[in-house]
Amino acid sequence: MTMTTELTLANGLKVTQPTGLFINGEFVAAKDGKTFATENPTTEEVICQVAEADEADVEAAVDAASAAFKTWAFKTAPSERGVLLNKLANLIERDLDILAAIETTDNGKVYAHAKGDVGLVVKVIRYYAGYADKIYGDIIQGNDGHFSYTRKEPIGVCGQIIPWNFPLLMWAWKIGPALATGNTVILKSAESTPLSALYAASLVKEAGFPPGVLNILSGYGKVGAAMTNHPKIRKIAFTGSTATGKQVLKSAALSNLKKITLELGGKSPNIIFDDANIENALSWSALGIFFNSGEVCCAGSRLYVQEGIYDKVVEAFKKKADEVVVGDPFNSDTFQGAQTSKLQFDRVMGFIEAGKAEGATLLTGGCRAQDKGYFIRPTVFTDVKPDMKIVQEEIFGPVVCVTKFKTVDEVLALANDTEYGLAAGVHTQDISKAHYVAENLHAGTVWINCYNSFHEAVPFGGFNQSGFGKEMGKDGLDNYIQTKAVRIMLDQAKLA
Repeated sequence: MTMTTELTLANGLKVTQPTGLFINGEFVAAKDGKTFATENPTTEEVICQVAEADEADVEAAVDAASAAFKTWAFKTAPSERGVLLNKLANLIERDLDILAAIETTDNGKVYAHAKGDVGLVVKVIRYYAGYADKIYGDIIQGNDGHFSYTRKEPIGVCGQIIPWNFPLLMWAWKIGPALATGNTVILKSAESTPLSALYAASLVKEAGFPPGVLNILSGYGKVGAAMTNHPKIRKIAFTGSTATGKQVLKSAALSNLKKITLELGGKSPNIIFDDANIENALSWSALGIFFNSGEVCCAGSRLYVQEGIYDKVVEAFKKKADEVVVGDPFNSDTFQGAQTSKLQFDRVMGFIEAGKAEGATLLTGGCRAQDKGYFIRPTVFTDVKPDMKIVQEEIFGPVVCVTKFKTVDEVLALANDTEYGLAAGVHTQDISKAHYVAENLHAGTVWINCYNSFHEAVPFGGFNQSGFGKEMGKDGLDNYIQTKAVRIMLDQAKLA
């Protein structure tokens, strides 16, 4: 059975797409021979079939990763790990257009945005490549007749489960720090977007990584469950919904008390004060909710506007929403592509209907954008109440709720009235106000006079039910290392 297929993507690129499971450095069929289809959400047509993993394939990946760990962690020079990660980054940069086109075809996101995602992937991998040989322990000066020091060591075999909204970017956020610190990895991609992770795995092989260091499994929830329950997997990193995250946490605790990183849902507030640069705030706010078709965990889905500029901002924001070009993601004029799947399309439309039923005012949008493909018009609700479903629950689509406020303390109370705490935005030209609000928002990231602005050196992760543990930045390394203390008693007689 061949483990590749020849694809011609919508922008004309011809790609040899791996379709097998990537285990022990090779693309292989699933143990039971099963495959499943991945769909282009823009056309609603099948792209290709890929191998479908199950519990037996997880076992094979664990065996490969366990064997590779012994060499990768303790016999491979950290500088060599950095060299290989840099080679991988160079190959991703070489194939940036291909990876972006695969991502757009499989996910539905705008091609220009996908290219931006892959550009950040390159930066993230290079960032962690630079850390590979700079992870140090400490010497503790106790003056007590002992020589004491610490070692920073890898955890072991790490399981990683990534979502479908930023497939390759989440792949990089996960594997970069894990491999730099000497761990081996089994990564499960989302069943609706398996292709970019598999293509990137071919670059891992081309870069010269030892077999078993990185293994990629395509499949459904049972694969993730097998990973979280497996006693030889010592760490799970999960990005996805809060509901699923809770199940992952429970399973990991009951199996072998795995170390856990969870990057979960959000219902992020975005606040525009009277003294904001309105045009700047409008541009960033539109990006904050309509970028990536609203399929962003930290999307600014609750927009709070101070009363002095409320009417002006709402009118202008409606115009911006109406001007968003929705359609073919390979078209250079398009800003918003398709929702990733029919399941997600139906879910978002269900929230829109719930908003109307609860009495919110549908200012614009709220409908399908085209007859074919999972496209939704940018949707703006006003006259919302804090307890409405569309205000409290994560929609994960191009839907925003706009609320008027009077004072700083009032908007802080509204913004913090959520079980989540992933991100927030603040728009003001008063630096004192900006710092005060940032300090009092319960969120892991606060953007001031911008939104969705990421950098590989800046950590990202949530508070409350948005999860725990940070990704990117130096903090991202902490998820994949453990500290060993060594204490040596000195022979006092020899020192006399």
